[in-house]
Amino acid sequence: MSASLIRSRAMVTHAIDRHRWNEITDGAVLQEDGTIVEIGIYQELSRKHPNVPVIGSGNEVMLPGFVNGHHHIGLTPVQLGSPDMPLELWFVTRMVMRNVNLYLDTLYSAFEMIASGVTTVQHLHGRVPGKLDQVDRGCDETIRAYQDVGMRVSYSYAVRDQNRLVYQRDEDFIASLPFELRGPMQRWFERFQLSLDDDIALFEGLYGRHQDKRRVKVQLAPANLHWCSDEALTRLADTSRKYNVPLHMHLLETAYQKEYARRRGGGTAVEYIDRFGLLGPQMTLGHGVWLNEPDIQRLAETGTSVCHNCSSNFRLRSSVAALNVLEANGINTAIGIDEAGINDDRDMLQEMRMVLRAHRVPGMDDAVPTPAQVFRMATSGGAKTTAFGDRIGALRVGCAADMVLIDWRELSYPYLDAETPLLDAVLQRAKTSGVRSVICDGEVIYHDGKFTKVDRDGALRALHEDLQRALSDDEVDRRRLSKALLPHVRAFYGDYFDPEQHEPFYRASSRR
Repeated sequence: MSASLIRSRAMVTHAIDRHRWNEITDGAVLQEDGTIVEIGIYQELSRKHPNVPVIGSGNEVMLPGFVNGHHHIGLTPVQLGSPDMPLELWFVTRMVMRNVNLYLDTLYSAFEMIASGVTTVQHLHGRVPGKLDQVDRGCDETIRAYQDVGMRVSYSYAVRDQNRLVYQRDEDFIASLPFELRGPMQRWFERFQLSLDDDIALFEGLYGRHQDKRRVKVQLAPANLHWCSDEALTRLADTSRKYNVPLHMHLLETAYQKEYARRRGGGTAVEYIDRFGLLGPQMTLGHGVWLNEPDIQRLAETGTSVCHNCSSNFRLRSSVAALNVLEANGINTAIGIDEAGINDDRDMLQEMRMVLRAHRVPGMDDAVPTPAQVFRMATSGGAKTTAFGDRIGALRVGCAADMVLIDWRELSYPYLDAETPLLDAVLQRAKTSGVRSVICDGEVIYHDGKFTKVDRDGALRALHEDLQRALSDDEVDRRRLSKALLPHVRAFYGDYFDPEQHEPFYRASSRR
């Protein structure tokens, strides 16, 4: 039996509500085989279990491991040549991205997440070119990277079966282009060869191979309303019920997506997917920036979660999500770093501060995010959006032994007022430089800047060397196509809003 005693200067086990949390001074956790079996004062547990190895110096703050509730790739779009732009134009610039080694690429972002205290990630895999067997191998390579580095992954491959570049049928968009671009555009679409049957088979294969693993779960991801046909929505809802797995769906990230839903169904995107039985505790909506009040009330009624991707919403000009209204309505919320945070990395400590501060609307009321609320979003709130459920996200007997230890001196030196609440100090001041240890499933996977299971320097060197190769013909062609397409896509969205029927979205946005 593998056991260890993890000690702390103080530990925060879970959030009680928006203003309170459970805190234990000189607290400790006894874990056996990856499960928490006792929680208490270190001296008492140490006397009871004198032969159990001790982790921690007693000078750290212990917290549950964080959950990154929305993640896609390793090297960021900016690193791969795709600058921040409005989302709908950004889809076009993403064509320039290199063909990367999926295993090494996944390790790259995993290193950044773990170093900021993340022990579980919701990985929403995007487009992998090829047929079913090729995509399946790519999915396994991504999962293998998380297994090797030691963190948990709730994995899904995003289903797209229509409107794969703009909010219009692929064949209609091709027909709208100048003749010289139609062939290249058609060839780009043909790179992605999965049918809807293949998508379901891909999920079933991954589920069968990985679902019983301790640190891997597989779930479903309808990519977004515009990307999914009615048949896809029906089959994904049915598959979720059949296998009892959660779903994660991008929805209402931009005003253009709100308008698309109106055109498609005569109402809101939330109303549309509700027809398919997709709302409920099993569903998490990523972004949800353009939810209206009836939408939010319906999410609250059904127990649907929302993953808030604060930095991404800023970077891609999607606007600011109504987090304060979601909280007031009792909706479970998580935090997602998405492709990258505000500093083009995957730093959960920084992202938590973004969430804490981005919604500080004027006034004297209690409507703005609190440290306990943001802590909950990054732990138990995120846990509820994954297939791991309430086994993670808190330090309780019976929960998984996932935790992060942060150096108290890094938080408090050269001075910190004695009356500053512990969690306020962590949320306001913690940096990755102060993360001393990260433990997942009872195993130390990061300690004093070193990863214990994978050679970080070697992996990054291999990734760097792999990308020193010359661009392939395919990569060159996609760069040319991206640049040629951009003005046509810009024109497509230029008159997307009918001024006679709808107030321009930017005026509506300014009042939200």
